[in-house]
Amino acid sequence: MHILPVLVAAIAPGLSLLAYFYLKDRYETEPIHLVMKMFLFGLLIVFPAIVLQHLLKMQFGEGSFFLAFILSGGLEEFLKWFLLYQLIYRHPSFDEPYDGIVYGVAVSMGYATLENVFYAFLSTSSFGALLVRALLPVSGHALFGVMMGYYLGKAKFTSIHSLKYKWLALLLPIFWHGSFDYILLEAKSYWLWFMIPFMVYLWTRTLWKVEKANAHSSLRVIQRDEKFKIS
Repeated sequence: MHILPVLVAAIAPGLSLLAYFYLKDRYETEPIHLVMKMFLFGLLIVFPAIVLQHLLKMQFGEGSFFLAFILSGGLEEFLKWFLLYQLIYRHPSFDEPYDGIVYGVAVSMGYATLENVFYAFLSTSSFGALLVRALLPVSGHALFGVMMGYYLGKAKFTSIHSLKYKWLALLLPIFWHGSFDYILLEAKSYWLWFMIPFMVYLWTRTLWKVEKANAHSSLRVIQRDEKFKIS
């Protein structure tokens, strides 16, 4: 195995998706050092996740529902949510709704990137297999990160229903992540028939949330007023 090409193929999808959503911020991009810090923290939470998943699997078994919604969706999304809430939610750089999406994707892509590296080297994957992972699990993590960050942004910048949005920031990624894994576990021979419409729907909803978060930026109003004054 040529280590460098495989490593690049494992890392590139996560960084590319992070760059894509980072550059979708129309009004004020986030400090790159803080974004990369959250990427690294997302990478690091893979290790407690592995340990906890192993312990829970020994205790409760490996049923498809348990693996998908508790071990994978539940535990992984909770760790990401906890990290975002503790380190970013009250951070002064989180000053507009779209910022939640940037940091949510950063944490998710850190997690997905190390997971992808482990998969690449522990399973001696082909380039084709890594490409499939880029299109499915890695992009799935990005979409769950957008969802989480979007609702944390609504929680922070909406005066009412803040608690509801915090819960949605946790529960919706768990539901969709769990559903994603459950399809792969249960529909082994015909999973593609379910996965294609599933991912199309998630991407459509995600891009809508990106537009909506940008539209609710306070900086949008400021820039519009400045243009009006200039004209």
